[in-house]
Amino acid sequence: MAIRVFIRFETIPGNESSLYQLLMENRTRLLRVKGYISGETLQALDDPTSFLIISTWNSFEEWNAWVTSKERKEMQTRIGHLLKTPSVPHAYLCG
Repeated sequence: MAIRVFIRFETIPGNESSLYQLLMENRTRLLRVKGYISGETLQALDDPTSFLIISTWNSFEEWNAWVTSKERKEMQTRIGHLLKTPSVPHAYLCG
């Protein structure tokens, strides 16, 4: 069953464009990842340091394979340097 994953990012002020660029780079990589269907990158209107990623996956197992991949861990390290607090993904079944 398909799932949708939500990840909120709170960047350190001044790093908004750098974070956005890395998120777009990551989404380009995802196009080659098994199980990835689609994604959106949203930036809050009332707080430009707040971003929300919404991605859709064929299954939790395919999402989990990406989460534990070396490629994602490397990207998370690069993104992590720009954040106020670590991001935490939340996965939901699509109904």
